[in-house]
Amino acid sequence: MLRKKVKNSSEYTMLYFLKDLPNICSLTGLLSSLMGIYLSIMGKYNYALIAVLWSVIFDWADGIIARSLKGRTDYHRTIGVQLDSLIDIVSFGIFPAIFLLSYGKYNTIFLPGVFLMVAGAAIRLSYFNVFGMIDKDTYRGLALDNNVIILSFVFIFERLFSYQVFSIIIYVVMLLLLVLNLAPIRTHKFGAKWFYILIVYTVLISIYYANLH
Repeated sequence: MLRKKVKNSSEYTMLYFLKDLPNICSLTGLLSSLMGIYLSIMGKYNYALIAVLWSVIFDWADGIIARSLKGRTDYHRTIGVQLDSLIDIVSFGIFPAIFLLSYGKYNTIFLPGVFLMVAGAAIRLSYFNVFGMIDKDTYRGLALDNNVIILSFVFIFERLFSYQVFSIIIYVVMLLLLVLNLAPIRTHKFGAKWFYILIVYTVLISIYYANLH
């Protein structure tokens, strides 16, 4: 019904929805993710993790902003949900895959895992778009944004291992997270108060990685 109305509503153009603040926030997160992908390819892994953590901030912020605004139409909400989902596949599917592939020096042994990570992210987001959450506080499976938060923490310990050992460690960690992403388990959705904890964590990790030599 809504799709038909949008199609027949000539007053709504694609660029019209750029005036929506939550969508601007989402696109800023996309920019952060693209910077993270670029930095991963360049081998600047510390800075790549900083970039993608800020994309998580923007991903959480767009929903908070959307819920606080008055007068948003169903069209804005529907476009916002679709945009958010498409950006998530880049931020939390493509980015960790490129990060792993680059860190693994593009060795073919990493390709199966990279494919599974991207495919798993696509399956999870497709499932979520159809079925949504179990209830307002509960996800089915681990939400994808947790993957890069956990990756940024695990990478702190890189210096404790040889390159060969640590590349296998993050390979295994990312595949275990993929299993949790798709598992039929109940995971709690962090409320708005956790947003401030995420900001503190992101700032501290950003400072740490920015000053790491």
